[in-house]
Amino acid sequence: MRKFLLDSVFATLFVFAVLWGLSGVSNLNIFSALDPISQALEDTELTDYAFSKLRVEDPPVDTNIVIVNIGELPRELIGRQIEILSSLKPKVIALDIIFACDGGLRDSVNCPQAYDVVGNTVFGEAVRNTETMVMAHKLWQTRYVRENLNTDVYDSLEHTDAELRVGAYEGFVNLVSEAAHQEDLKICREFYPTKDVNGEQHLAYSVMTAMLYDSVKTKKFLARNKEIEIINYRGNIVDWHGASTYPGRYLVLDWEQALDTSMFVASMIKDKIVLMGFLGKDLRDTSWDDKFFTPLNNKLGGRARPDMYGVVIHANIISMILNEDYVEELEEWHKYAFAILICYLNVALFWYIFFKLPIWFDTVSITLQLIQLALFALLIPYAFYWYHLKLDINIGLATLALAGPSFEIYISVIVAGLTTFKEKWITKKPKETLTH
Repeated sequence: MRKFLLDSVFATLFVFAVLWGLSGVSNLNIFSALDPISQALEDTELTDYAFSKLRVEDPPVDTNIVIVNIGELPRELIGRQIEILSSLKPKVIALDIIFACDGGLRDSVNCPQAYDVVGNTVFGEAVRNTETMVMAHKLWQTRYVRENLNTDVYDSLEHTDAELRVGAYEGFVNLVSEAAHQEDLKICREFYPTKDVNGEQHLAYSVMTAMLYDSVKTKKFLARNKEIEIINYRGNIVDWHGASTYPGRYLVLDWEQALDTSMFVASMIKDKIVLMGFLGKDLRDTSWDDKFFTPLNNKLGGRARPDMYGVVIHANIISMILNEDYVEELEEWHKYAFAILICYLNVALFWYIFFKLPIWFDTVSITLQLIQLALFALLIPYAFYWYHLKLDINIGLATLALAGPSFEIYISVIVAGLTTFKEKWITKKPKETLTH
């Protein structure tokens, strides 16, 4: 029994050695011929199916949040929107745009909007006169930090010009995405609730907005003390183009509606959260500006077009916080413990099959692997749907997939080689004497 357990341990270590070796080889891009396939699927997770395919009931409309399109309006008209909305007594107004001059160049050629006296005055007064106003700012990295330190470290902030945000709160609008540029493919599943910049903690735009609406629930959320949170998506705004599942989960006003109180009822705004941001030139626009792919996208795997604007993602985050509808994750050590356990149990089972059913070993071992992989592929989205638990067990699944082939290599090469070496050099048998 002791030998069986030790053999299982050594075979398990060999599987992890193979996994480590393959991970190094994959970094060399020797399988570049498969890139079109891998790139089409790499942006999909099994948990995405829980959002888009498994829900039995449609999520309810969140009537606490109203989203307003600012379109391509100049500062003056956005200021008019704020004036009108503020007069209807919302609890919070939050604006998802930064009004500043690129690169700090404030001359009339590079930044003519800085010289729009009327527009800046109207906008600045509207912000100043709004009782609870949240303005966006953005986290940035200097070149030194970007090239020499952790990519999650930020050391600078971009604000709206100071005279345009008097009396307003601020929150950073950065969302977690691997895209380096606005034009790149942007997939958003997570966000940073807080970030430290030069020793000072800053709240995310959505978290700051939720804090001003309900500080008790928001402090409870922050008490989770997680660097990154998974967004539990509720749905999208009205979607005429069918890009996402669960449209119409948030009330929305197009830019011209927000400038005319006859086009909506005052009770729609009173005591609510009003999020203002870009939703296209109008609500029927298909612009990709500030638009992301999310798990609610109707096309999973090789997605054709983004489905949700940034301000709507912020609305989903606020809904999650206020409804205390968080997503849980495994601790890092849980992932490795699972991988070691599942690998060891499979290797021990393979040893048993190898000794008891050697002729059927290949058939039985491969069948068992496929059954387990299929069961885990079902478990991951359903665990997310039933318990809001994200099972990140990729390492365990990789060891499970490699366990069978690695075990055969271990038996035929390592064990056989050691046995031959032992018989030849360590436990030599004396030469038999010929008898006549």
